[in-house]
Amino acid sequence: MTAIAPKTRTDGKPRAKRVWDLPTRLFHWLLVALLAFSWWSAKNEELDWHFWSGFAVLTLLLFRLLWGLFGSSTARFASFVRGPRGVLAYLRDERGWKAPGHTPLGALSVVALLLVIALQVGLGLFATDHDGLNSGPLAGLISGDASDEAADIHETLFNVLLGLIGLHLAAITYYRLFRGKKLIRPMITGRSDAVDDGMRPGKWWAALLCLAVALAITRWIVAGAPPFGP
Repeated sequence: MTAIAPKTRTDGKPRAKRVWDLPTRLFHWLLVALLAFSWWSAKNEELDWHFWSGFAVLTLLLFRLLWGLFGSSTARFASFVRGPRGVLAYLRDERGWKAPGHTPLGALSVVALLLVIALQVGLGLFATDHDGLNSGPLAGLISGDASDEAADIHETLFNVLLGLIGLHLAAITYYRLFRGKKLIRPMITGRSDAVDDGMRPGKWWAALLCLAVALAITRWIVAGAPPFGP
């Protein structure tokens, strides 16, 4: 017979439960690091490194999309993306929320960030710098004027991304100071004592398969997306 773990520790505090799997946590922190590196490489005109950083971000986004379909329960988009009714219901009973993973309001921030980052990467794939010396792997699929426009929007959109990141950090700070919720530690340790139930883990082989598919798609794009590329 399998022993049932107690819900509380010996000191009376709730026992921490698993809420984030390792692939999701690695995705989160690698994305943070790569976005910072992408900014640095662009600022210092290290464009070769900037392109490779963008390809790495693309791989992460593709992996997260697949893991959001086949991963653990808290990683799946279906588990945390809610419509207006779900968001309003959460706002009416925010303190009573004990489900693992993203809240309906937090999900809006996550989806917005992922969409803007995806658009940022997508524009970079078609962009050509102002000197015409460096181009994304898909720049040859569009006209020179369109490629220049993609580069301009790519540069401007980064300010929007910075704004979303600022709001994300502000929300984390707000919940820590005024709601007593620690959102960073669970993304490091994978565990939280502020939920009623833990996550349903995904399969390790599914994570490896999602990563392999993401790498294959990125390699295809870097090669110019044959047979559509030049």
